[in-house]
Amino acid sequence: MNWNITQKTAFKLYDLVWALASPALRLNSRLAEGFEQRTLRKSELTEADLWMQAASVGEAYLVWSILKTLDTDSPIRILLTSNTSQGIEILKKAVYDIKQSNPAITPAVTYFPFDRPSIVKKAVRNINPGVMVLLETEIWPGLLSALKENKSRILIINGRISPKSLSMYLKWPSFWKALSPDKVLAISKDDAFRFATLFGGEHVGTMRNIKFDRVENSVPLHNKCCTIKALIPDNTPLLVLGSIRREEEPSVEKIITAVQRRIPGVIIALFPRHTQRVKSWCRILDRMNITWVLRSATDSAVSKGTVIIWDTFGELLQAYGRAKTVLVGGSLASLGGQNFLEPLICGVIPVIGPSWENFAWVGNEIIERNLLRIAGDWKEAADMLVGDIAGGTPRDIIREKALEYIKDRQGGTAQACDLIKKSLDQCRPE
Repeated sequence: MNWNITQKTAFKLYDLVWALASPALRLNSRLAEGFEQRTLRKSELTEADLWMQAASVGEAYLVWSILKTLDTDSPIRILLTSNTSQGIEILKKAVYDIKQSNPAITPAVTYFPFDRPSIVKKAVRNINPGVMVLLETEIWPGLLSALKENKSRILIINGRISPKSLSMYLKWPSFWKALSPDKVLAISKDDAFRFATLFGGEHVGTMRNIKFDRVENSVPLHNKCCTIKALIPDNTPLLVLGSIRREEEPSVEKIITAVQRRIPGVIIALFPRHTQRVKSWCRILDRMNITWVLRSATDSAVSKGTVIIWDTFGELLQAYGRAKTVLVGGSLASLGGQNFLEPLICGVIPVIGPSWENFAWVGNEIIERNLLRIAGDWKEAADMLVGDIAGGTPRDIIREKALEYIKDRQGGTAQACDLIKKSLDQCRPE
């Protein structure tokens, strides 16, 4: 790319910041996993026709949905990357699934390289992707610059961008205009407007959110294969606290205390959003004088009144399927919320806190249809959860209403696959 001297200087400084931060990044427990791949010191990157980047678990499931739907006549090499170990785990499961069903696809999985320009430029040179797919909010200046220089086609799919992020990017609008993707498909008109403001309207369109497609199939219609049933005694209510973030832990402590005081026998399944918080929760519950067990340490029924701290991965949906009531985290502090469609499709009307702007794409009509309840604070949330344990609507009725809501909004995966196929065709020689 033909950068001016200011832009070139900015990239040199950006590279230097990464270099200076590298020792500290290695000490970070989350980034230490796959560090050699992130820095390309032990990464074996090979050429791929299509490179798909999924930040973490949610985006990795979107990749899986796309791969299951992508119908290609020609053999295609695909590289899948993620920033987190949980995302990598999901992508590996997707690879196993796709290899069984579509032999035309040759997939590989690795950690996403750090966006240090000298690193990501080398990665792009080795991969030489015809098409780069970035899921949702993945806007990396080093990567975009390297892809532009490589003449790769750049797609942002299921795109979303917050007003706060846009205001930050607009501090240097000409810089980001120069890094414009070839196409952005945003999940709402508001997101499309923000992307158009940043990159220019000619690059931006809208699509239905892929999450509406995958949520129906992500939850088994029957819980016959549930591995957690043995943990919960019959006729004992289960409260699931799903995807709890560090910033809202004080509020969740109060909810646990309030619910156990009013319903002493309730079993609580606590799912920290990040497993690094498990040890902290052990200390918190000890301080609160509450009985707890680690999920990894038990396969048999726990005592009534116990909190099960989930330190293993992959069983949240099963817990939703057994729960009497659910609080979905990321919402009791200003964090934007977490996915509340999954418990809903399991037949449980979720309770969330006031922060859910990251999921505004679901639409306010979900509240109007009484399929979501928003608590103003921890106390109101505790009242709602206690009320659910005491009564509640039958699962089948909730699930039926949820499916009706979701099916009206499906089709995003097919839109994404059409764009990817067209882009790949444009990269192939005549």
